[in-house]
Amino acid sequence: MKVKFSITSILIFLFGFNIYAQQALWGGQQIISPDVHDNNTVTFRFNAPKADTVKITGDFLPTRKINTQWGEFDGPGTALLKKDNAGIWSFTSQPLESDLYSYSFIVDGVTSTDPNNVYMIRDVASITDVFIVGGGKADLYSVQDVPHGSVTRRWYESPGNDMHRRVTIYTPPGYEESNDKYPVLYLLHGMGGDEEAWIALGRTSQILDNLIAQGRAKPMIVVMTNGNVAQKAAPGESPEGFYKPSMQLPHTMDGKFEETFIDVIKFVEKSYRVKADKASRAIAGLSMGGYHSLHISRYYPNTFDYVGLFSAAIMPNESVKSKVYDNFDETLKVQMDNGYKLYWIAMGKTDFLYKSITDYRAKLDDLGMKYTYVETEGGHTWTNWRVYLSEFVPLLFK
Repeated sequence: MKVKFSITSILIFLFGFNIYAQQALWGGQQIISPDVHDNNTVTFRFNAPKADTVKITGDFLPTRKINTQWGEFDGPGTALLKKDNAGIWSFTSQPLESDLYSYSFIVDGVTSTDPNNVYMIRDVASITDVFIVGGGKADLYSVQDVPHGSVTRRWYESPGNDMHRRVTIYTPPGYEESNDKYPVLYLLHGMGGDEEAWIALGRTSQILDNLIAQGRAKPMIVVMTNGNVAQKAAPGESPEGFYKPSMQLPHTMDGKFEETFIDVIKFVEKSYRVKADKASRAIAGLSMGGYHSLHISRYYPNTFDYVGLFSAAIMPNESVKSKVYDNFDETLKVQMDNGYKLYWIAMGKTDFLYKSITDYRAKLDDLGMKYTYVETEGGHTWTNWRVYLSEFVPLLFK
Protein backbone atom coordinates (compact mmCIF):
# COMPACT_ATOMS: atom_id res chain seq x y z
CA MET A 1 0.00 0.00 0.00
CA LYS A 2 1.33 3.40 -0.95
CA VAL A 3 1.07 6.21 1.54
CA LYS A 4 0.61 9.71 0.16
CA PHE A 5 1.70 12.82 1.99
CA SER A 6 0.40 16.22 1.02
CA ILE A 7 2.55 19.31 1.21
CA THR A 8 0.19 20.57 3.89
CA SER A 9 0.62 17.50 6.10
CA ILE A 10 4.40 17.66 5.79
CA LEU A 11 4.41 21.34 6.75
CA ILE A 12 2.17 20.63 9.73
CA PHE A 13 4.52 17.86 10.87
CA LEU A 14 7.61 20.03 10.49
CA PHE A 15 5.97 22.97 12.22
CA GLY A 16 4.89 20.78 15.13
CA PHE A 17 8.37 19.26 15.45
CA ASN A 18 9.92 22.71 15.39
CA ILE A 19 7.63 23.86 18.21
CA TYR A 20 8.67 20.84 20.28
CA ALA A 21 12.37 21.39 19.56
CA GLN A 22 12.24 25.09 20.33
CA GLN A 23 9.96 25.06 23.35
CA ALA A 24 12.87 25.41 25.77
CA LEU A 25 13.54 28.83 24.29
CA TRP A 26 10.22 30.06 25.64
CA GLY A 27 10.51 28.64 29.14
CA GLY A 28 12.72 31.26 30.75
CA GLN A 29 12.00 34.58 32.39
CA GLN A 30 13.36 37.80 30.93
CA ILE A 31 15.19 38.72 34.13
CA ILE A 32 18.92 39.09 34.77
CA SER A 33 19.97 37.28 37.92
CA PRO A 34 22.59 37.33 39.24
CA ASP A 35 23.69 40.70 37.86
CA VAL A 36 27.37 41.33 38.69
CA HIS A 37 28.16 45.04 38.63
CA ASP A 38 31.43 46.85 37.95
CA ASN A 39 31.84 47.69 41.64
CA ASN A 40 31.55 43.97 42.56
CA THR A 41 28.09 44.30 44.06
CA VAL A 42 25.64 41.69 42.80
CA THR A 43 21.89 42.05 42.30
CA PHE A 44 19.63 39.00 42.55
CA ARG A 45 16.08 38.98 41.22
CA PHE A 46 13.17 36.56 41.59
CA ASN A 47 9.74 36.77 39.97
CA ALA A 48 7.11 35.78 42.54
CA PRO A 49 4.16 38.23 42.60
CA LYS A 50 2.09 36.11 44.99
CA ALA A 51 4.86 35.26 47.47
CA ASP A 52 4.79 36.73 50.96
CA THR A 53 8.55 36.57 51.55
CA VAL A 54 11.59 35.81 49.44
CA LYS A 55 15.00 35.39 51.03
CA ILE A 56 18.40 34.56 49.63
CA THR A 57 20.98 32.35 51.30
CA GLY A 58 24.56 32.05 50.12
CA ASP A 59 28.19 31.90 51.10
CA PHE A 60 28.68 35.58 50.22
CA LEU A 61 26.53 36.58 53.23
CA PRO A 62 27.64 36.73 56.89
CA THR A 63 27.59 33.23 58.39
CA ARG A 64 25.00 31.90 60.80
CA LYS A 65 25.02 28.91 63.14
CA ILE A 66 23.35 25.78 61.78
CA ASN A 67 22.56 22.71 63.88
CA THR A 68 23.11 19.35 62.20
CA GLN A 69 23.30 15.75 63.35
CA TRP A 70 27.08 16.20 63.50
CA GLY A 71 26.93 19.32 65.68
CA GLU A 72 26.74 23.08 65.23
CA PHE A 73 28.51 24.63 62.24
CA ASP A 74 28.88 27.96 60.52
CA GLY A 75 26.53 28.05 57.56
CA PRO A 76 25.57 30.53 54.84
CA GLY A 77 23.65 33.58 56.01
CA THR A 78 20.33 34.90 54.72
CA ALA A 79 18.98 38.25 53.50
CA LEU A 80 15.46 39.47 52.68
CA LEU A 81 14.55 40.58 49.15
CA LYS A 82 12.22 43.51 48.43
CA LYS A 83 9.28 43.32 45.99
CA ASP A 84 8.52 45.99 43.38
CA ASN A 85 5.14 46.82 41.79
CA ALA A 86 5.68 44.19 39.07
CA GLY A 87 6.12 41.40 41.61
CA ILE A 88 9.89 41.15 41.09
CA TRP A 89 11.83 40.63 44.30
CA SER A 90 15.43 41.90 44.42
CA PHE A 91 18.46 42.18 46.67
CA THR A 92 21.82 43.83 46.05
CA SER A 93 24.85 42.64 47.98
CA GLN A 94 27.74 44.58 49.41
CA PRO A 95 30.87 44.69 47.19
CA LEU A 96 32.23 41.14 47.12
CA GLU A 97 35.79 39.88 47.01
CA SER A 98 36.82 37.92 43.97
CA ASP A 99 35.58 34.35 44.39
CA LEU A 100 33.16 31.70 43.19
CA TYR A 101 29.95 31.90 45.23
CA SER A 102 26.88 29.70 45.64
CA TYR A 103 23.35 30.67 46.61
CA SER A 104 19.67 29.67 46.70
CA PHE A 105 16.37 31.46 47.21
CA ILE A 106 13.89 30.70 49.99
CA VAL A 107 10.36 31.46 48.83
CA ASP A 108 7.76 31.34 51.62
CA GLY A 109 10.00 28.90 53.45
CA VAL A 110 10.71 26.65 50.44
CA THR A 111 14.25 26.54 49.05
CA SER A 112 14.49 27.18 45.31
CA THR A 113 17.17 27.54 42.69
CA ASP A 114 17.30 30.68 40.57
CA PRO A 115 15.20 30.13 37.41
CA ASN A 116 17.29 32.79 35.64
CA ASN A 117 20.66 31.20 36.35
CA VAL A 118 21.48 27.99 34.48
CA TYR A 119 24.82 27.56 36.28
CA MET A 120 24.30 25.09 39.11
CA ILE A 121 26.43 22.66 41.08
CA ARG A 122 25.49 19.58 43.10
CA ASP A 123 27.07 19.15 46.52
CA VAL A 124 26.01 15.78 47.98
CA ALA A 125 22.17 16.06 47.76
CA SER A 126 21.92 19.85 47.41
CA ILE A 127 21.78 21.91 44.24
CA THR A 128 22.87 25.55 44.36
CA ASP A 129 23.34 28.24 41.76
CA VAL A 130 26.82 29.70 41.33
CA PHE A 131 28.42 32.88 40.03
CA ILE A 132 31.93 34.30 39.82
CA VAL A 133 33.21 37.72 40.81
CA GLY A 134 36.46 38.18 38.91
CA GLY A 135 39.40 40.50 39.24
CA GLY A 136 41.29 38.40 41.79
CA LYS A 137 41.71 34.81 42.91
CA ALA A 138 38.54 33.73 41.08
CA ASP A 139 40.24 34.46 37.78
CA LEU A 140 41.99 31.14 38.41
CA TYR A 141 38.58 29.47 38.64
CA SER A 142 37.37 30.96 35.36
CA VAL A 143 37.86 29.63 31.85
CA GLN A 144 40.58 31.83 30.37
CA ASP A 145 41.91 32.08 26.82
CA VAL A 146 44.78 29.65 27.45
CA PRO A 147 45.61 26.10 26.32
CA HIS A 148 43.22 23.64 27.93
CA GLY A 149 43.66 20.16 29.28
CA SER A 150 41.19 17.30 28.90
CA VAL A 151 38.84 15.81 31.47
CA THR A 152 37.72 12.21 31.09
CA ARG A 153 35.71 9.77 33.18
CA ARG A 154 37.33 6.34 33.17
CA TRP A 155 36.32 3.00 34.61
CA TYR A 156 39.01 0.89 36.27
CA GLU A 157 39.05 -2.57 37.78
CA SER A 158 39.39 -2.61 41.56
CA PRO A 159 40.15 -6.18 42.66
CA GLY A 160 40.28 -5.02 46.28
CA ASN A 161 36.64 -3.93 46.06
CA ASP A 162 35.56 -6.62 43.60
CA MET A 163 34.02 -4.11 41.18
CA HIS A 164 34.71 -1.70 38.37
CA ARG A 165 34.82 1.87 39.62
CA ARG A 166 34.73 5.31 38.02
CA VAL A 167 37.42 7.96 38.26
CA THR A 168 37.77 11.49 36.83
CA ILE A 169 41.14 12.29 35.23
CA TYR A 170 42.57 15.60 34.07
CA THR A 171 45.38 15.49 31.55
CA PRO A 172 47.30 18.72 30.88
CA PRO A 173 47.34 20.70 27.63
CA GLY A 174 49.37 18.90 24.98
CA TYR A 175 49.18 15.47 26.60
CA GLU A 176 47.55 13.83 23.57
CA GLU A 177 50.15 15.21 21.14
CA SER A 178 53.14 14.51 23.36
CA ASN A 179 55.26 11.47 24.13
CA ASP A 180 56.35 12.91 27.47
CA LYS A 181 55.72 11.26 30.81
CA TYR A 182 53.98 13.30 33.51
CA PRO A 183 53.81 13.41 37.31
CA VAL A 184 50.49 12.64 39.00
CA LEU A 185 48.46 14.35 41.71
CA TYR A 186 45.83 12.13 43.33
CA LEU A 187 43.14 14.51 44.58
CA LEU A 188 40.54 13.24 47.05
CA HIS A 189 37.11 14.61 48.03
CA GLY A 190 35.33 14.97 51.38
CA MET A 191 32.48 13.02 52.97
CA GLY A 192 29.42 12.93 50.75
CA GLY A 193 31.44 13.82 47.67
CA ASP A 194 32.48 11.60 44.79
CA GLU A 195 34.61 11.70 41.63
CA GLU A 196 32.62 14.74 40.42
CA ALA A 197 33.28 16.92 43.47
CA TRP A 198 36.72 18.37 42.74
CA ILE A 199 36.12 18.88 39.04
CA ALA A 200 32.80 20.71 39.65
CA LEU A 201 32.97 22.38 43.05
CA GLY A 202 36.75 22.62 43.15
CA ARG A 203 37.22 23.97 39.59
CA THR A 204 40.25 21.71 39.23
CA SER A 205 40.57 21.86 35.44
CA GLN A 206 40.32 25.65 35.36
CA ILE A 207 42.86 26.04 38.17
CA LEU A 208 45.32 23.65 36.52
CA ASP A 209 44.91 25.16 33.06
CA ASN A 210 45.54 28.66 34.36
CA LEU A 211 48.44 27.80 36.68
CA ILE A 212 50.18 25.82 33.94
CA ALA A 213 49.63 28.64 31.41
CA GLN A 214 51.12 31.14 33.85
CA GLY A 215 54.18 28.93 34.35
CA ARG A 216 53.36 28.58 38.03
CA ALA A 217 52.74 24.83 37.93
CA LYS A 218 54.31 21.86 36.21
CA PRO A 219 52.08 20.10 33.68
CA MET A 220 50.64 17.13 35.56
CA ILE A 221 47.88 14.56 35.51
CA VAL A 222 45.24 14.92 38.24
CA VAL A 223 43.33 11.82 39.32
CA MET A 224 40.07 12.49 41.19
CA THR A 225 38.75 9.32 42.75
CA ASN A 226 35.49 8.25 44.37
CA GLY A 227 36.38 7.75 48.04
CA ASN A 228 33.17 5.85 48.80
CA VAL A 229 34.09 2.23 48.16
CA ALA A 230 30.43 1.23 48.47
CA GLN A 231 29.81 3.12 45.21
CA LYS A 232 30.89 2.17 41.73
CA ALA A 233 30.45 5.78 40.66
CA ALA A 234 28.79 9.07 41.53
CA PRO A 235 25.00 9.00 42.01
CA GLY A 236 23.30 8.83 38.63
CA GLU A 237 26.46 7.60 36.91
CA SER A 238 26.31 3.92 37.85
CA PRO A 239 23.94 0.96 37.28
CA GLU A 240 22.19 1.94 40.53
CA GLY A 241 20.52 4.78 38.59
CA PHE A 242 19.06 8.05 39.83
CA TYR A 243 18.99 7.68 43.61
CA LYS A 244 19.25 10.43 46.20
CA PRO A 245 22.89 11.07 47.23
CA SER A 246 23.73 10.53 50.90
CA MET A 247 26.64 11.01 53.27
CA GLN A 248 25.71 7.83 55.15
CA LEU A 249 27.47 5.14 53.11
CA PRO A 250 29.00 1.80 54.11
CA HIS A 251 32.78 1.63 54.57
CA THR A 252 33.09 5.37 55.21
CA MET A 253 36.50 6.01 56.77
CA ASP A 254 36.91 2.40 57.89
CA GLY A 255 40.23 1.69 56.13
CA LYS A 256 38.84 -0.01 53.02
CA PHE A 257 39.49 2.92 50.67
CA GLU A 258 43.06 3.36 51.91
CA GLU A 259 43.80 -0.36 51.70
CA THR A 260 42.55 -0.62 48.10
CA PHE A 261 43.96 2.67 46.82
CA ILE A 262 46.82 0.78 45.20
CA ASP A 263 44.27 -0.37 42.58
CA VAL A 264 43.92 3.24 41.43
CA ILE A 265 47.67 3.76 41.18
CA LYS A 266 48.12 0.55 39.18
CA PHE A 267 45.40 1.59 36.74
CA VAL A 268 46.85 5.06 36.22
CA GLU A 269 50.40 3.84 35.75
CA LYS A 270 49.26 1.19 33.28
CA SER A 271 46.91 3.44 31.30
CA TYR A 272 48.72 6.80 31.17
CA ARG A 273 52.20 8.06 30.35
CA VAL A 274 53.34 8.82 33.87
CA LYS A 275 56.54 8.95 35.83
CA ALA A 276 55.97 5.97 38.09
CA ASP A 277 58.17 6.91 41.00
CA LYS A 278 57.78 8.47 44.42
CA ALA A 279 59.20 11.84 43.35
CA SER A 280 56.45 12.10 40.72
CA ARG A 281 53.48 11.22 42.93
CA ALA A 282 51.47 13.58 45.12
CA ILE A 283 48.35 12.94 47.16
CA ALA A 284 46.04 15.52 48.69
CA GLY A 285 42.45 15.85 49.82
CA LEU A 286 39.91 17.86 51.76
CA SER A 287 38.26 16.80 55.02
CA MET A 288 37.66 13.03 54.61
CA GLY A 289 39.97 13.20 51.59
CA GLY A 290 42.65 14.73 53.82
CA TYR A 291 42.08 11.86 56.25
CA HIS A 292 42.47 9.40 53.39
CA SER A 293 45.61 11.19 52.14
CA LEU A 294 47.19 11.06 55.59
CA HIS A 295 46.53 7.36 56.06
CA ILE A 296 47.26 6.24 52.48
CA SER A 297 50.61 8.02 52.53
CA ARG A 298 51.67 6.36 55.80
CA TYR A 299 50.13 2.94 54.96
CA TYR A 300 52.14 3.00 51.71
CA PRO A 301 54.99 4.96 53.31
CA ASN A 302 57.42 5.05 50.39
CA THR A 303 54.97 6.00 47.64
CA PHE A 304 54.41 9.79 47.74
CA ASP A 305 56.90 12.64 47.98
CA TYR A 306 54.12 15.23 48.31
CA VAL A 307 51.19 15.10 50.75
CA GLY A 308 48.49 17.74 51.21
CA LEU A 309 45.98 17.79 54.05
CA PHE A 310 43.21 20.35 53.46
CA SER A 311 40.97 20.83 56.54
CA ALA A 312 41.70 17.19 57.25
CA ALA A 313 39.97 14.84 59.61
CA ILE A 314 42.73 12.98 61.43
CA MET A 315 41.99 9.86 63.46
CA PRO A 316 39.40 7.12 62.92
CA ASN A 317 36.46 6.62 65.24
CA GLU A 318 37.49 4.49 68.23
CA SER A 319 35.05 1.77 67.17
CA VAL A 320 36.72 1.35 63.75
CA LYS A 321 39.12 -1.57 63.48
CA SER A 322 41.41 -1.88 60.45
CA LYS A 323 44.99 -2.88 59.83
CA VAL A 324 45.35 0.45 58.03
CA TYR A 325 45.15 2.32 61.34
CA ASP A 326 47.36 -0.02 63.38
CA ASN A 327 50.74 1.20 64.62
CA PHE A 328 49.93 4.78 63.69
CA ASP A 329 52.98 6.44 65.24
CA GLU A 330 55.35 3.75 64.01
CA THR A 331 54.20 3.92 60.39
CA LEU A 332 54.26 7.73 60.49
CA LYS A 333 57.89 7.54 61.61
CA VAL A 334 58.66 5.10 58.78
CA GLN A 335 57.15 7.60 56.35
CA MET A 336 59.31 10.34 57.85
CA ASP A 337 62.47 8.22 57.75
CA ASN A 338 61.84 7.27 54.12
CA GLY A 339 61.92 10.96 53.28
CA TYR A 340 59.54 13.24 51.40
CA LYS A 341 59.68 16.67 49.81
CA LEU A 342 56.52 18.34 51.12
CA TYR A 343 54.01 17.64 53.88
CA TRP A 344 51.52 20.50 53.56
CA ILE A 345 48.72 21.19 56.06
CA ALA A 346 46.07 23.92 55.67
CA MET A 347 43.21 24.82 58.00
CA GLY A 348 40.67 27.60 58.49
CA LYS A 349 40.60 29.37 61.84
CA THR A 350 36.91 28.62 62.43
CA ASP A 351 36.94 25.08 61.03
CA PHE A 352 35.26 22.56 63.36
CA LEU A 353 38.32 20.30 62.85
CA TYR A 354 40.76 22.99 63.99
CA LYS A 355 41.61 21.34 67.32
CA SER A 356 42.26 17.95 65.73
CA ILE A 357 44.80 19.54 63.39
CA THR A 358 46.40 21.38 66.32
CA ASP A 359 46.76 18.07 68.17
CA TYR A 360 48.12 16.35 65.07
CA ARG A 361 50.71 19.07 64.52
CA ALA A 362 51.86 18.56 68.13
CA LYS A 363 52.33 14.86 67.34
CA LEU A 364 54.39 15.71 64.26
CA ASP A 365 56.47 18.14 66.31
CA ASP A 366 57.16 15.43 68.90
CA LEU A 367 58.25 13.05 66.12
CA GLY A 368 60.43 15.72 64.53
CA MET A 369 58.46 15.37 61.29
CA LYS A 370 58.77 18.50 59.16
CA TYR A 371 55.67 20.06 57.62
CA THR A 372 54.39 23.33 56.19
CA TYR A 373 51.35 24.81 57.90
CA VAL A 374 49.00 27.36 56.33
CA GLU A 375 46.20 28.93 58.35
CA THR A 376 43.43 30.95 56.72
CA GLU A 377 40.27 32.75 57.70
CA GLY A 378 36.99 30.90 57.43
CA GLY A 379 35.92 27.36 58.06
CA HIS A 380 35.13 24.06 56.39
CA THR A 381 34.25 25.42 52.95
CA TRP A 382 34.99 25.13 49.26
CA THR A 383 36.03 28.78 49.38
CA ASN A 384 39.08 27.63 51.34
CA TRP A 385 39.68 24.36 49.49
CA ARG A 386 39.95 26.03 46.09
CA VAL A 387 42.53 28.38 47.58
CA TYR A 388 44.44 25.47 49.12
CA LEU A 389 44.56 23.66 45.78
CA SER A 390 45.73 26.86 44.07
CA GLU A 391 48.57 27.23 46.58
CA PHE A 392 49.52 23.55 46.84
CA VAL A 393 49.80 22.73 43.14
CA PRO A 394 52.61 25.26 42.39
CA LEU A 395 54.76 23.56 45.06
CA LEU A 396 54.68 20.14 43.41
CA PHE A 397 57.33 18.29 41.42
CA LYS A 398 60.02 20.93 41.72
